[in-house]
Amino acid sequence: MATPIKRIEKDFLLKVLYDEQIPVMYIKAKTQYILMVEKPTKGQMFFKSDRPIEGMKGRKKLDLMFDYRGQVIIFSVEILEYRDDHIVTKEPDALYKNLDRSFSRVSTPTDLQVQFTFLGDRYSLTYPKVTEYDALNPSDLITNSNPKNLSGLVAQMALSIKNFATSYKLVIFKDVKPTSTEERLLAETGKALFIPSTLGPLPADDPYPKKRLITEGIFHRYLESTGVDLKYVNDACTRFIEQKHKAGILSDLWVPILFQEYVVGYVHIWISKEGMLPLDYAVIDNMYQFSKILAYSLKLNGYFESGKLKNEPFEGKIIDISASGLLFTYPNSAFANTLMPDSELAVKLITNRRTVNAKAKIVRRYKDNIQGYFGCRFVDLEPEDLRFLFEYIYGKTFTDADAAFLSGQV
Repeated sequence: MATPIKRIEKDFLLKVLYDEQIPVMYIKAKTQYILMVEKPTKGQMFFKSDRPIEGMKGRKKLDLMFDYRGQVIIFSVEILEYRDDHIVTKEPDALYKNLDRSFSRVSTPTDLQVQFTFLGDRYSLTYPKVTEYDALNPSDLITNSNPKNLSGLVAQMALSIKNFATSYKLVIFKDVKPTSTEERLLAETGKALFIPSTLGPLPADDPYPKKRLITEGIFHRYLESTGVDLKYVNDACTRFIEQKHKAGILSDLWVPILFQEYVVGYVHIWISKEGMLPLDYAVIDNMYQFSKILAYSLKLNGYFESGKLKNEPFEGKIIDISASGLLFTYPNSAFANTLMPDSELAVKLITNRRTVNAKAKIVRRYKDNIQGYFGCRFVDLEPEDLRFLFEYIYGKTFTDADAAFLSGQV
């Protein structure tokens, strides 16, 4: 029996959907769509779909579901607006848990073999490395220039920057190592350093779902790691910004160039001319797009070719599996360190009756002293493969009622 979730827990789960970027599933005509929450929920919900959804219109109801720590949650929302894969809905009246049917995880069947390979090329590089993986999807890059023409891209970027900043600097860490405070911050965090005004502080919060900014708290922790006493970090942070103002910088932004888990360089832009509008979040979005295009161009031009790894199949120990994902372990090692959240894997599920070739994304990981644990979500699983997996894992027929549950119609 589905149980309504109390108001406090409901508000918490809606916040978690945004903060942790937990995928929300929508099933229509045997097709699975993944929605991500784009903004905090305050009366309305803002979703981005992984692909176009036909038939979206105002006042239409969407039945959605997500998995939070093994608990399947369902809810319904009413569409207010739909445009370019972006969906605005009313906040749901209620969320439900303790469902009669769910894609609960079960112990791995004894005759199941699982093989993994990385989707796309992976690299071992000498650039500064961070703990997050940046998935570079060429289809998301918007540019009027040939991405292989690096000099043309830089020229395009320089021309665009003139619209909102007075100067810029492009640095690649191939021949130079991070030395300044700003460079070391970018290299250690993989996040942007943004100072809207050098007469004010660093941002206290980061509004981005997948965190992008070095907040005041992150900067303070960095100062502590360099040996600054806790009671002096506020003064040190203030002096850092004041020095910029004395140098004539009015507004400042350093955006890292990320390639997979590596910080390969950065773009620094600043304003030193009175009367110009300070840099803002729209500029950050613009510069992040440029940084992704630059990273892709560097790849196309062979900058990372010498560090390309041989992509061979590997096996992990499967802890449990469901029709929507699996959890596996792999011994702590340099290779395990390449298995990062947002990495995509090709998964071959081999049974006595059939082999299923699927794609999975690592959505979370943690480790103990011996091994790493990697939670994966199946992506774009074909309907016939979903049906087979369900019947194979749970030992029962995949019924219309189960299909209805996937649509949230319980």
